[in-house]
Amino acid sequence: MELSEELEPKRGGILQSTSKRVRMIFSVMASPNRIDILRILNSKGPLTYSELKSLAGFKSKKESGKFAYHLRKLLRQSLVALNKSERRYTITNLGKLVLSLARQIEERSIIESGKMYVRTSHESIEEFNSHKIIQSLVREGSLPLELAQKITEEVENRIYKYQTTYLTGSLIREMVNSVLLEHGHEEYRNKLARLGLPVFDIQEMISNVDNVDAGAEDLLFKTGQAVLAEHLLLNTLPKDVADSHLSGDLHITNPGIWSLLPDTLFINVKELIEDGLDLKGKSLGVTRISSIKDLDNLITSLSMVISLVSKEASQEVVMDGLVPLLSKHSKDIAELEQRLTNAFSTASTSSKYGKSPTFVSFLIQLGSDTKLTKAILSAYKEYARITPIPKIGLIIDYEKGKVADVSDVLSEIIALGGQVLFTKEQASSRGVLRVDAKNAGTTSIKLQSLSINLPRLAFESNKDETYFRARLALLMKPALSSMSLRKKDVSDLTRRGLNPILASNTQYMQRGSVSLVINLVGLHEAVFSILGYEGNKEGKDILYKVIDTAVSVAKKKGKETGDTVNVSMVESEGSSRFATLDGEKYGKSSILKTMNGESYSEGIEFYAGEVSGFSAKSDKIVECNKMAKMLDGGLLTRIKFAKDAKVDEIKNTIEKASDLLSSFKPVKKVAICGNCGLKDEKLGDKCPKCKSPYIIN
Repeated sequence: MELSEELEPKRGGILQSTSKRVRMIFSVMASPNRIDILRILNSKGPLTYSELKSLAGFKSKKESGKFAYHLRKLLRQSLVALNKSERRYTITNLGKLVLSLARQIEERSIIESGKMYVRTSHESIEEFNSHKIIQSLVREGSLPLELAQKITEEVENRIYKYQTTYLTGSLIREMVNSVLLEHGHEEYRNKLARLGLPVFDIQEMISNVDNVDAGAEDLLFKTGQAVLAEHLLLNTLPKDVADSHLSGDLHITNPGIWSLLPDTLFINVKELIEDGLDLKGKSLGVTRISSIKDLDNLITSLSMVISLVSKEASQEVVMDGLVPLLSKHSKDIAELEQRLTNAFSTASTSSKYGKSPTFVSFLIQLGSDTKLTKAILSAYKEYARITPIPKIGLIIDYEKGKVADVSDVLSEIIALGGQVLFTKEQASSRGVLRVDAKNAGTTSIKLQSLSINLPRLAFESNKDETYFRARLALLMKPALSSMSLRKKDVSDLTRRGLNPILASNTQYMQRGSVSLVINLVGLHEAVFSILGYEGNKEGKDILYKVIDTAVSVAKKKGKETGDTVNVSMVESEGSSRFATLDGEKYGKSSILKTMNGESYSEGIEFYAGEVSGFSAKSDKIVECNKMAKMLDGGLLTRIKFAKDAKVDEIKNTIEKASDLLSSFKPVKKVAICGNCGLKDEKLGDKCPKCKSPYIIN
């Protein structure tokens, strides 16, 4: 007998034994309870009998026998082992193999049956279909079909490795983007990126509702703007401009609405109201008032206009024509004052887009209809008294009138925390000039919101002012190109009805003047503290050369793009951000040496006490007026008052300043109770009304 014949029966016995053992293992796998026990031991590690029983769901005494039966089956097939010294059960290597096999069978059965589901972003559950990935790659990312198929195949293979029956659209998108990055397709990945906030950030916003000013509306605006800001930086702006913003070379205010709304509007309120608001098919829930027949119609329309127009600008709306508008209804001055205060008060409930609400300012030109002008100022004074932080302000144009004629009431308004800017030209409360004021029949639109960090450029210029100005010119060019693109986006969206009042008033931008304004932050710190110049003639000449360089580059770039481009030094949210980022980059001690306060300078600042000693020939006044003439986009000049400044001191200061300056803004902080909103200049450490120690200064 040959050896092979002799071994045949033994081999058959081994095969029969192996086959029986496999069958027994499969019979063990047939029970979901036993698979659960294996999964628990695999994830939790060694467990006692009672721990394992409880985790497996056998909690009642009646189920003890059933649990013991399942555990005994697993022990007999060596899928689970008992450590007798510790009295703990563990999964064996064979048990892990069986569990892995169970998973593979489960995954493959789901795939073969077509029962893998996707929770989509449009609130539905659909069966997984790889063709939809291909379609999305081609449609959204503009990938070539062959590349889309290749990426999809790799993503599909990864999906099949997941243990879940349900996928989500966001998870699939993450996998697609990961594969695209691995293959070096970053541009395609940016087009397909999902925009939004991490779960943690959302939870933090909901948890910290104490900081929310306008209720749920605030949360919705914040989340919506976060998505739109990410879209701007990832997909809209040129990469070099986006990188400059993120690094702190420049700052974009309100990036979430950069491409949607203009920043500042100069508009004639008389024309708006007398012609009737033409909202067409937009805002159908807003009452239509076609004509102004009496004071009731007028005040209602005025309140509506303030609320509606403030939604069509991100920073400020300056309204001219209030005095002529009210002139027909000024028989009863006392009633007009009261009704006007009511209009300001009801309009102040309008929504806001960013950290600061869109400000609405009324341009009051001194020198005509003194009686009506004083009535408006008295109405605003009462509004300022009853409103903790006013969202409405006054622009006092004293080119043809004297500030002294109305300084009594204006000094009281300033003492109450009212917002007032004095100017001989049409300007916003932030200091942005209208420029085209001669063409008063048109709406003037300003796109600013872009500030340049001059101290950063100075730090990186090795104290070489020529190199510093060259770097400024290099940074301005791409920044202005991106602003020119922004102008097209805003104009297009306005034409299509996103901003209905602006669209109607400008006849789809044909009757509107649009200018681009680039803002300089920290000029004095850059020249005197970082570049190292003294505050003498040589140092000031460098100051003027920097401004001249910026204005020249702006004009040249404007000719290339066909835009009106101006340069300003006005209020900007970027000043504190720049100081923080520069402190992280160059050291806080280096930054603190350059600044007088907590942020970089935004224009020019005087203290009220020094104004009385100034004359037209004082160095600071000469410098301020010269810079104001050079900066064709505007210069914000602040005059800071102490918290305890008296009305008489304010009155004397604004009268003196009006003789020396072409524009200035008095600033006086008034204490406000952060708990109940009580406003009082004498507010101490505790609110007398609600006893709260939370006082905002």
